[in-house]
Amino acid sequence: MVCVFSANNMDSFILRQTLSDMLKEDLGLCDITSSRVPNKKVRAEIVSHDSGVVSGVSEVEELFKLVDVSVVNKIPDGKSVKKNERVMLLEGMSRRILVSERTALNILSRMSGISTMTRLFVECARSVNPKVRVASTRKTTPLFRFFEKTAVEVGGGDTHRLGLSDMVLIKDNHVRLFKNVGDAVRKVKAQTSFAHKVEVEVRSMAEALSAVSAGADVVMFDNMSPKEISRVVAELGKQGVRDGVLLEASGGITLDNVRDFASTGVDVLSAGCLTSDAPSIDFSLELV
Repeated sequence: MVCVFSANNMDSFILRQTLSDMLKEDLGLCDITSSRVPNKKVRAEIVSHDSGVVSGVSEVEELFKLVDVSVVNKIPDGKSVKKNERVMLLEGMSRRILVSERTALNILSRMSGISTMTRLFVECARSVNPKVRVASTRKTTPLFRFFEKTAVEVGGGDTHRLGLSDMVLIKDNHVRLFKNVGDAVRKVKAQTSFAHKVEVEVRSMAEALSAVSAGADVVMFDNMSPKEISRVVAELGKQGVRDGVLLEASGGITLDNVRDFASTGVDVLSAGCLTSDAPSIDFSLELV
């Protein structure tokens, strides 16, 4: 998968500004400790203490550029690493490396954890449904969404919506403002540009059939069991309308049951736990 979100594709000014703000948050007025130790030109290496899928390398390289630290060597984003494997080799003045150390490690740890979790999800899901997409949700850390969504894509997942302006997604609270699901889809679609898909959450066979009949582009089975979803998919096929709509399952999908959901025949599995529950990968930076 070609990364849409990376340090190479995000507007460089915006990325540098974001990284600069991260450094400022940790730095405060000054790094009291580093200012009291010798400032020497040194090399340092970042090493992984867990196995996993590395991401955030491109973003961290941009971070080090802000403090005039050179990346001498690095492994690419998306590569699987083993415990005690070196991820980056740096060169620069010791104080500049030390002042950016924790911010760099935080980015790598969080992003790599998400990429590792996503890779596991994708492998499990596609073992029973080779064409299914595994997508993240908007359950992201405020102001860190770019990094978390990037990590999902590095792990082989789909980013889904990046924000509210990407597409129409009619959720249960929206539906309550209309007569029913079908009414919501018809009225919202009539006001929406052809450039935006219209997706709607459903929670039953009747709502799913109504949504498809009303012209929804994507139907999301919200918190429905694999058994219920399978019945709806079969019924849509029986009525000859299955191929005209994208089907997505969401809610309660974990590594323990992702195969069950994938086997229902849906096109997309969206899981908030890719970003909200992924354990961080442990990295350390050592002067050499």
